[in-house]
Amino acid sequence: MNPFFQFESDFVDSLRCIPMIVRFKLDTCGVKLKLHQWNKFTESDRYQAIETPCGSEPEIRTYHDLLHQLVEQRTGEAATDLEIDPNPAWNHPNAIPESVTQKAETVGIEISLSQWAALEPIQRFVLIKLSRSTHENANFLPAVKEFNLV
Repeated sequence: MNPFFQFESDFVDSLRCIPMIVRFKLDTCGVKLKLHQWNKFTESDRYQAIETPCGSEPEIRTYHDLLHQLVEQRTGEAATDLEIDPNPAWNHPNAIPESVTQKAETVGIEISLSQWAALEPIQRFVLIKLSRSTHENANFLPAVKEFNLV
């Protein structure tokens, strides 16, 4: 199974940006990984971050520790921990976040509640991340198309 989304195809060959699968895991385990830190990782490190599971409580702890270890080894810096949302919006199939609704409106589409509910949690995560005002939103519409919402 390919862990990358089609809209990420412009950078996944080089992995110069942090892919969504890793960003999802970072939010899950509560580690802030800065792009300059990611760029110090070896290719093997990056694939380890992509492929290491982060779903169960033991996996989340292991992933957290792995990221701390990699950041320290590759940068000499200490990784920063973030508060973990115990009830993140992407786990709510019956409530579309306002940021997603507003971003969809700006690109001329409407996402129905049934469409939102049919998405996998990682797909909802992606749309939430791509709809935030602090994110460069060029990939929102490609993601919506990839997820067959239009």
